[in-house]
Amino acid sequence: MLGLLEGEEATLAEHLLEQDAGFAQLVSGWRARFAELDETCPPAPLDASLWGRIESSVGSHIPAAKLRSAVPFQRRRFSTLWESLDFWRVTGLASAAAAIALAIGLGFAMQAAARKPVLVAVLLTSANQPAGLVSTFADGHAELLPLQAVEVPAGRVLEIWTLWDPARGPVSLGTLDAARSVGLQLDNLPRTAPNQLFEITLEPTGGSTTGRPTGPVLMKGTTSAAL
Repeated sequence: MLGLLEGEEATLAEHLLEQDAGFAQLVSGWRARFAELDETCPPAPLDASLWGRIESSVGSHIPAAKLRSAVPFQRRRFSTLWESLDFWRVTGLASAAAAIALAIGLGFAMQAAARKPVLVAVLLTSANQPAGLVSTFADGHAELLPLQAVEVPAGRVLEIWTLWDPARGPVSLGTLDAARSVGLQLDNLPRTAPNQLFEITLEPTGGSTTGRPTGPVLMKGTTSAAL
């Protein structure tokens, strides 16, 4: 050893020298490496005022005896904390709480993302006034939101249409007896794309009998990326 241990640490090292062959071998190796330094510096007792000078140089008001034992004390305290069941219980609870908070936050973020429209179509009247809004979402569904009241005469209904391919022609998404918010079923249709047409026409009760719009177009618009 280099003579830098004292108290409990020195006692432990001496015990290991006697009982642990591996430790003794390591000490022997280090002694050999520092042999030249040992020969150039003969052993000498420490000056009694050394600790006082150390305290003065670091501006410490800790007594020398406490300063000498500070490092071993910190090690013992850390060791006690490391082996404390209460410490690990508190740490585990804190980690679990953090994980739950993260999961909840992620869940809200995913819900918010799912509720943000991907594409929107502002439906305009013949007077170029906004009358409805179609919002489409990442999961494929869509919603119609009226922006103004629409008068529906007796014996007539509002029919919602979409057109993504002129060769295919418009496809009915259902009828309404009055202008109101409603979900649009697009599950069996190709995924909504930019510039896809949505429109609402006035049709006979039960909807168009031809599979194509027959009444006047009350409002229409094409999809674009949501801001």
